Amino acid sequence: MIQLKAHAKINLTLEVLGKRDDGYHNIVSVLQTIDLADELRFEPHPEIVVECDATNIQPEENLAHKAALAIREALQEERGAKITLTKRIPTAAGLGGGSSDAAATLVGLSRLWEQDLSPGDMGHVAQALGSDVSFFLVGSTALVEGRGEIVTPLPELGETWAVLATPPIELLNKTARLYGALAESDYTFGSATRGLVLALRGGRGLTPDQIFNAFESVAGGIFPGFAEYRDSLVDAGAPPVHLAGSGPTLFALTENAEEAAALRERWDVLGGAAQVVKTIATPYNRA
Repeated sequence: MIQLKAHAKINLTLEVLGKRDDGYHNIVSVLQTIDLADELRFEPHPEIVVECDATNIQPEENLAHKAALAIREALQEERGAKITLTKRIPTAAGLGGGSSDAAATLVGLSRLWEQDLSPGDMGHVAQALGSDVSFFLVGSTALVEGRGEIVTPLPELGETWAVLATPPIELLNKTARLYGALAESDYTFGSATRGLVLALRGGRGLTPDQIFNAFESVAGGIFPGFAEYRDSLVDAGAPPVHLAGSGPTLFALTENAEEAAALRERWDVLGGAAQVVKTIATPYNRA
């Protein structure tokens, strides 16, 4: 049996450079794994079977299941596996939970089936599953480019604390609608990301003013009640509040664990799922 944790991520930067001829968008982003994680267990089984405790994830939409079928086909593997998925990451929240589950499945099954696969070996399968899956094969702190398939590891950020708050907002086709709401004036040239990359490579770390997300300018018009929820977090005495990925989760960096705990207590009364997290360096620790 193989056990893995599939960690969530936050985008320290997320810049949209423009629309591609294939209808997708080119991005540049600095991503960071955090200790909030789903748990996956892999056991031998004649077929591919996925059991998940989240009732709001349809079996045919479960990225762990799609990843299992994809890697078995790529390896021409006849064996199956039973995958037990315990969800801890809020779904459709901008934290990459589904993509992380998919990446963990690629890693877990390659180990279960005793295949010596590197992230590069699994890259083509990861790219076909989703934009963030390639990042989760690398984890830690990384620069992501293209559609998300070009991943360059960066110097580790170091232990940084944050509080996440996920508003009780559900929206169909969320990411597509956010991209569709962007105007050409929202496209950038990657300067925020380049600045952060230079700071990390120079050992200068992260400051809150370096965080940037292109979707922050349009999220209020896409997510019902989002602006009011965000304002309530700010009114609760939060440091600068930032959008996590495609949202609607919001996060704020804090100086230490004690400050994070105090902020979470203030946020908890606002009706969202507030929790304290910290950055981590390795994506696939044993559970």
